[in-house]
Amino acid sequence: MISKNSNSSRAATMMGAIATMFAGAFAQAAAPMAKFQAPGFYRMALGDFEVTVLNDGTVDLPVDKQLRQPAAKTIQALDKSFVKAPLETSVNAFLINTGGKLVLIDTGAASLFGPTLGKLAANLQAAGYRPEQVDEIYITHMHPDHVGGLMAGGQIVFPNAAVHAGKADADFWLNQVNMDKASADDKFVFQGAVASVSPYIKAGRFQPIEANGELMPGIKAYLTAGHTPGHVTYTVESKGQRLLLLGDLMHVAAVQFDDPSVTIAYDSDSPAAMAARQQAFADAAKGGYLIGAAHLQFPAIGHLRENGKGYQYVPVNYTQPR
Repeated sequence: MISKNSNSSRAATMMGAIATMFAGAFAQAAAPMAKFQAPGFYRMALGDFEVTVLNDGTVDLPVDKQLRQPAAKTIQALDKSFVKAPLETSVNAFLINTGGKLVLIDTGAASLFGPTLGKLAANLQAAGYRPEQVDEIYITHMHPDHVGGLMAGGQIVFPNAAVHAGKADADFWLNQVNMDKASADDKFVFQGAVASVSPYIKAGRFQPIEANGELMPGIKAYLTAGHTPGHVTYTVESKGQRLLLLGDLMHVAAVQFDDPSVTIAYDSDSPAAMAARQQAFADAAKGGYLIGAAHLQFPAIGHLRENGKGYQYVPVNYTQPR
């Protein structure tokens, strides 16, 4: 005769064995961390135009050392936004489909700025486009994270595109005398500009921007020197909807929206860069139109609202193309 206690003991043993078996099965099913994101593009309508933000990757910037204010103040502002230094900073470009033309504003860094960037070409294709479909390229300025994507492996990436950039930037960054006088740390900026832009000049496909004005219906250029000698911002407008593309008028959202007077070490003319940023922010807030920027957190499009002496940035609501 088997006792009641014996049955209970056997049942407990069996349940323990089953639990161990399933625990092992679940442990074996554990997957490694994936450690990659979805393709970096975001698409939205702007009137009759379609805007696709293309992410080139992110780069860690020691903004506590680069912003021209006490490091402790920068760190405090970063803490308030739940980020830290070095700040993981997006690098973005903007593709505008007008219905008749495909226009790319900035091209990312390609291989000029380290291994965490250079994703624009892949994200362009993931977004449904090929480089040869791009008709026009508008460069905000000739720093490597904006022009590097023009070339890859010594070959022109956009074989059918005309490239436009500020004449003052071309005169400065493509000048051998200026390169020779530059510090060792700055020479790579000149070298990157020459390597990226010169092939388009030789091919007769470079057009300098010398004045404010319309480049094509719906897209205008504005000279906003300060960050670089020939920095250009662009407005894109369709059916009364306007998007201002700031280029590098701002770098650190956690700091410069609250205090637009804060400049950064990359500026060639800090007072001019500050004035251009303050004017752009004021215009966008007053007009209620969208802004986009190379170093806003991807997808890098939103509105500005006045907030005391500064501004509050309100990212766009996520939408599906219709």
